[in-house]
Amino acid sequence: MQIHSMMKRKSPVLIGSLVLAIALAGCGTSSRAPVSELGSGRAGSSAPAGPGEYIVKRGDTLYKISRANNVSVSQLMSMNNLSSPALEVGQRLRVAAGGSSASSGSASTDSNVAGSATPGAAAGASLDATPASDATSVSWGWPVASTKIITPFSSSTRGIDIEGKLGDSVSAAAAGTVSYVGNGLRGLGNLILISHSNGFISAYAHNSKLLVKNGQKVTKGQKIAEVGQSDTSSPRLHFEIRRRGQPVNPLSYLPRR
Repeated sequence: MQIHSMMKRKSPVLIGSLVLAIALAGCGTSSRAPVSELGSGRAGSSAPAGPGEYIVKRGDTLYKISRANNVSVSQLMSMNNLSSPALEVGQRLRVAAGGSSASSGSASTDSNVAGSATPGAAAGASLDATPASDATSVSWGWPVASTKIITPFSSSTRGIDIEGKLGDSVSAAAAGTVSYVGNGLRGLGNLILISHSNGFISAYAHNSKLLVKNGQKVTKGQKIAEVGQSDTSSPRLHFEIRRRGQPVNPLSYLPRR
């Protein structure tokens, strides 16, 4: 359990940012390292942004940048060949073909699950948020049959760990669009992110099998993966709900059992 907790703290759980944006569709499953691990060549240039470019600043997320430049998060990821929503300060992003640069100002102040930028590495997502009133417009359900909580929600875990057996079904907790499928975030194993209405994202980590693709629309209760123990000590599902990038306690949204 101690090893698992250490891995969680080290994870760039931007699962809003991740990590942890709204509609991260179309980025494609990839074994490519997260942006934060690519380092040189992407960040640190002092040259000003050119037309259609944006230079990432501390605290930026893909969602903020997309909002400020009138493009979708999926378009940003596609234009910049990003396989992970993690960002670095100083990283140059294409925001439009020949469009105007937004680098002289700050991106929108909305936070999101698309990865905060910090000097040289991706940062963790923001602290807990209380349930929002518009959550009622999203119909939530439990992602696995088990209700045994191994690890409760806290500001460090950012979600809950639910006990499971290898091969148990993992279902979409609500209808939405798959925004990320891959294993590019250390400590989370095989990960799926689903974007929902009203700025919500759900995250499903440590899976053994991934059964959906980026950009795929899913319904509540649809099987999306199978329980595994990738990057963890025992079979479990790490489950998160984020609203505008802020982790919230899933038990405040899931129906009582």
